[in-house]
Amino acid sequence: MRRPLQRSTKTPKPGFHATQSADPNQVVQVTLVLRRINPLTDQDVMDLASQPVASRKYLTLEELARRYGASQQDVDQVIAFAHENGLAVVDHNLAARTIRLSGTVAALQNAFGVDLKVYQNAEGTVSYRGRTGEIHLPEELTDIVQSVHGLDNRDQAKPHFRILSQARAKASGLNPFTANQVASAYSFPTNATGKNQTIALIELGGGYKTADLNQYFKQFSAKPTVSAVSVDSATNKPTGSANGPDGEVELDIEVAGTIASGAHIVVYFTTNTDKGFMDAITSAVHDIKNNPSVVSISWGGPESSWTAQSMDSFNDVFKDASMLGVTVLVASGDDGSTDGITDGKQHVDFPSSSPYVLACGGTQLVASGSTIKTEITWGGTANDGASGGGVSGHFPVPSYQTGKLPTGFSGRGVPDVAGDADPQTGYEVIVDG
Repeated sequence: MRRPLQRSTKTPKPGFHATQSADPNQVVQVTLVLRRINPLTDQDVMDLASQPVASRKYLTLEELARRYGASQQDVDQVIAFAHENGLAVVDHNLAARTIRLSGTVAALQNAFGVDLKVYQNAEGTVSYRGRTGEIHLPEELTDIVQSVHGLDNRDQAKPHFRILSQARAKASGLNPFTANQVASAYSFPTNATGKNQTIALIELGGGYKTADLNQYFKQFSAKPTVSAVSVDSATNKPTGSANGPDGEVELDIEVAGTIASGAHIVVYFTTNTDKGFMDAITSAVHDIKNNPSVVSISWGGPESSWTAQSMDSFNDVFKDASMLGVTVLVASGDDGSTDGITDGKQHVDFPSSSPYVLACGGTQLVASGSTIKTEITWGGTANDGASGGGVSGHFPVPSYQTGKLPTGFSGRGVPDVAGDADPQTGYEVIVDG
């Protein structure tokens, strides 16, 4: 007997319609997230966070696996299910509670009770493999499997950056900054170089050119080390267009590497899908080799574009990060309080709306040296964007915001902090030469 996987309902991407069945012989990988051995409650995380920083006893990955990971018994049940349905087991991770399976579209449709089709936009220029409705699992797995990622491969997020045109730059009368100038305005300590620390950057496309980074860092005498990690077969692959994802990738590296000039910056490249995004964040948080202390994410999408199962599973990874002492920072979006949705309602961006990340909004900064003249919320024209923010429609008010939000706020408030982001006062960077 099969039962629907709770909160897994998917709808077609707006403006897209099914045109044909997916190729039944195409081989696809999926990632399953399993339940914990013991619940990791909000109170557990808050109890740790309420302690003085110097007194906090963060978990090791081994302790996390033992106390809050998946059980081998649950993994064995999923492996048996995979074999019964002609699926191969790629790998599994007890601490991250993930198991990756591979199989043909035909086998996956049978295993998960879905009908995979090709969806196209009206112009026929963009397509994706997707599903509608719910995922279905055997009754004995419905309590074990928390979410399934990868059946649908639509673009899940977009990079949060804006490029100011030369004409707008001249018309604004405002000046952009180098990363060092912004750090000076915010009194960032000059001796905090990030030495012996690793900064993880999550990138869902594009790439960086070493020549760009060398040229950029040389002018500031910054010497961070930069390396790339491939997730789900994605690699450091510059598109050659500064207007594409390369703009986000090199912006992230150059700003972080200039300030944390002695840090190791690890860029986790992945596919722009729900599965890719999840796998990259999980890889970074549970990376034994690089052991990042900070994860920075400048990608996201409106909460309404995610399934509830996905948001809950991402949120669980951020809980893991909290218990491991890893700070996760996420941009709150570049499209104002609607987050680019044209239904006349207000929307916040995910994953910045997770209560376990530091959601970062944007300002327009006018400064001279270390003196801030004015700083206001970034809210420009449609072309220049605006800081994302508002109230989550999925996550309730977290305990640390109780009593601190305006009357009527019924969800997690976004953002938590804000800094220079308006492209009129933005950052000078080098991208694709």
